[in-house]
Amino acid sequence: MGNKGVIVSGGDVSTPYINNNSSNPVQGMIRLWGNDFQVFDGNAWIQLSSSYATVSLDQDTQDLLQWARTQRQLERNRATLIENNPALENAYKAILRAEQNFDILSKFVEEDEPGAGSVLVGYNFNTP
Repeated sequence: MGNKGVIVSGGDVSTPYINNNSSNPVQGMIRLWGNDFQVFDGNAWIQLSSSYATVSLDQDTQDLLQWARTQRQLERNRATLIENNPALENAYKAILRAEQNFDILSKFVEEDEPGAGSVLVGYNFNTP
């Protein structure tokens, strides 16, 4: 069975029902007979199906994974650049501060009631 993001196709979900019979201890036994997989129902050996399901991820999940891989590679590249060029560290810190300021300011905007005006906040982005 699939779930959000997972696709399951093919396969056979029907299996033989074997009644519980404690007087016949062989009932329900499974065997491999040549290339056949069989179960004993108490009277005869029944062939079990040998189909296989295919499991994959849906396109949205694949896209998210690819995005995560790309972001990871960008972060690794950025870390290598900063390591090899220490002057870039200050620029990176400025980016982090700007992102933090964006998050803080966005909270004000999100909490602002519609039609009540807007919040005007000044910020000098040139300050280290």
